[in-house]
Amino acid sequence: MKIALMDSGTGLLAAAAAMRRLRPDADLVLSSDPDGMPWGPRTPDDVTAHALAVARSAAAHRPEALIVACNTASVHALPALRAELEPDIPVIGTVPAIKPAAAGGGPVAIWATPATTGSPYQRDLIDRFGHGVDITGVPCPGLADAVQVADEAAIDAALAVAADRTPRDVRTVVLGCTHYELVAERIRGVLQQPGAPALTLHGSAEAVAAQALRRIGAEPAPAAAPTGGLSVILSGRPAGLPAAALAYAEGRLLARSGTDRAPEGAGAAVPAAGAAARR
Repeated sequence: MKIALMDSGTGLLAAAAAMRRLRPDADLVLSSDPDGMPWGPRTPDDVTAHALAVARSAAAHRPEALIVACNTASVHALPALRAELEPDIPVIGTVPAIKPAAAGGGPVAIWATPATTGSPYQRDLIDRFGHGVDITGVPCPGLADAVQVADEAAIDAALAVAADRTPRDVRTVVLGCTHYELVAERIRGVLQQPGAPALTLHGSAEAVAAQALRRIGAEPAPAAAPTGGLSVILSGRPAGLPAAALAYAEGRLLARSGTDRAPEGAGAAVPAAGAAARR
């Protein structure tokens, strides 16, 4: 089994790690666009063009499914990706978990990029699934960029700004950018009020990984050491996991994977970071 994931950057690590936990035997293809990120400030047409290029690089590895582990690409490029790749390759988008968050009652905050906060896309999701719950959109300028390069000081600064914009009575937070799931516990740490009930965070990684398996008729496998391969593509180039990925538990889990064979004509896959050290 081979599953591909795409994103502008390292935000795909959370969904990839979730897939690795569900199916340790699956070969994973991680395709991202560090040369073109961030995608958020780009026009919808530009996002679509970049997303198609990243998806084509992943599709060359002939995966059984492609996870669009990026909220921005899911908003703007999902129809184009599905038009090009389906039905040969099922395409699974990422949607902020507003519905399950609202089902638990409010108040709820949605942490997202400034481009997504207040967008028609997010407002539509709130209208459809908010069910009258008090929901606040919280823009998080700079957080995704800081997570991308694992800049600890910049992450702390961005978290402080976003926390200051979050109502103090919020008990549920939707992580509306896949990058944010990599620092979920740090988000919890800056928002949890002393003596208050435990904060609930809603990400999308586990749900989207499970949905990908359902789309191809596969079941989760028993827990085991990772045996599946790993291929990494950075802006169309075969590569290894970026060093910044190893700052996160999800990246270190994936680094324990083997390497996959690149498709004929696409160049050889380079060992993931950490693989060379084991040799």
